[in-house]
Amino acid sequence: MGIDASMLFQIAGIGIIVALIHTILKQMGKEDMAHFATIIGFVIVMVMVVNQLSDLFQQIKSVFLFQG
Repeated sequence: MGIDASMLFQIAGIGIIVALIHTILKQMGKEDMAHFATIIGFVIVMVMVVNQLSDLFQQIKSVFLFQG
């Protein structure tokens, strides 16, 4: 399980890419698309975090219920 540095780098990379896309679209005058891109990036990161939390809870459950 354990969160490793690659997960943090992936989240940071997604954040940087989304920020660049948001800035470019906003400069082009497409604020709606810029906000949509930001929301999509947020959803992708949230899915990654929820998957990690699910793994964490499964591991906690296996420790306290002594299941392998």
